[in-house]
Amino acid sequence: MNPVEPLSIVIVGGGTAGWMTAAAFGHFLDEGFSVRLVESEAIGTIGVGEATIPQIRMFNQALGIDEDAFIRATQATFKLGIEFVDWLTPGSHYMHAFGDVGRDVGLCGFRHYWSRAARLGLAGPVGDYCLNDIAAKLGRMHRGAPKTPHNVPEMPHAFHFDAGLYAAFLREFAEARGVVRHEGMVAEVRRDGLSGDVTGLRMASGETISGDLFIDCSGMRALLIGDALGSGYEDWTHWLPCDRALAVQSERVADFTPYTRATAHTAGWQWRIPLQHRTGNGRVYCSAFTSDDDAAESLLAHLDSPALMVPRPIRFTTGRRKEAWRNNVIAIGLSSGFLEPLESTSIHLIQSAISRVLKFMPGKVQAQADRDEYNRQFTFEMERIRDFIMLHYTLNERDEPFWRACRDMQLPDSLAAKIELFRANGHIFREGDDLFGEVAWFQVMAGQGITPAGSHALADTIDPDDLKGYLETLNALYVREAQRYPDHAEFIARHCAATAVSEGVPA
Repeated sequence: MNPVEPLSIVIVGGGTAGWMTAAAFGHFLDEGFSVRLVESEAIGTIGVGEATIPQIRMFNQALGIDEDAFIRATQATFKLGIEFVDWLTPGSHYMHAFGDVGRDVGLCGFRHYWSRAARLGLAGPVGDYCLNDIAAKLGRMHRGAPKTPHNVPEMPHAFHFDAGLYAAFLREFAEARGVVRHEGMVAEVRRDGLSGDVTGLRMASGETISGDLFIDCSGMRALLIGDALGSGYEDWTHWLPCDRALAVQSERVADFTPYTRATAHTAGWQWRIPLQHRTGNGRVYCSAFTSDDDAAESLLAHLDSPALMVPRPIRFTTGRRKEAWRNNVIAIGLSSGFLEPLESTSIHLIQSAISRVLKFMPGKVQAQADRDEYNRQFTFEMERIRDFIMLHYTLNERDEPFWRACRDMQLPDSLAAKIELFRANGHIFREGDDLFGEVAWFQVMAGQGITPAGSHALADTIDPDDLKGYLETLNALYVREAQRYPDHAEFIARHCAATAVSEGVPA
């Protein structure tokens, strides 16, 4: 009896998306699959997705990757949250930190106690009751069990890393597990005349690479899902009007802050991501409200260290593919859509798509019902992240044309309802597999200036003096815990420093 021919999977495009996909497939799929990746060194990658959320740890752990080895290989630093500067008004700031905020009491969420205390003038900022927020602002880092009483939570973390180094790290990992890389440019996408499925790729060299399932990781070019198969694109610029970015690397800074910084400016915002060997910076902006030259000048003027390069322009259209899985092609990464990196979701969207593909894992015969459900889950995830990013823009009190336009825009019903529910009585309900939970929405809505008009009835039964003491005790517990942690840079030096860090040049 002849053995069953392996299912042939072809990944088109390298970069972070391609090599994350290849690494996962190489690790989880057995000898019944062959995995090949096609990329060309002549095609650059955007490579600005250097900040992550804690789910990246699950991905690395699932592959059996040692965390300290990964940090050293990618010149990474730790990330405890994102600081938002000047978003509500110039001079304002707050943190969307990972982990819990305060403690729920019985059926009543902490946000209800905080909102009642805030109305009574007894509460500090939300960040006063979040361990990650306090540790981030102190510049401290710790992993594992707390150092003080056991009722203090562990501190979740993510990373800032060099996306190019991460792709190289995963390439080595994937190739060691049987993934075969093909260098070269795709000259033609060949399709079956009856089904419309992609059958193979004719390379510029003349070679043909055939496959059963194709994964489009070709970035915004969307070579397969867009150009070849014509999956439409749903434009969201009426909700997220920024359409351009400038990325620039600057010299490393001694202050390895364990958080990302996002600073609002006249027509957009600027990111700062500290790595061990350099600092990642960028300006996201709306071309209808500022010029490219003004955006570049402002970006360079607001760097914390000298630039290492000329700012690199990136043009984009926020939105998503109407079908991320069409025929026998599944789009992963920027080929499936683009959401600006305000909440560091780009790499997570790659990760969640990989997980979704592995759950469905289509064979040589594919069902439309599978495609429809995959696309439904993809759409839900993209729309909920879109709403969360919009939240930062629409809740502002800045007095510039761009920000007034964001404040006045017509919101999706899903977002408008969420804001009004919180504004009324502090209620937040997570729906399905929404990436961002109640705590995340609470931090941003409070940070953007909303104090609910009312609270859960249980919170109203607490004596004001007891409420004040409860909040003060929480803050004292978390401050004491964070003060026991070492400095962030010291922690890296002790556990996971890269082998060479000098002059902003990767090791």
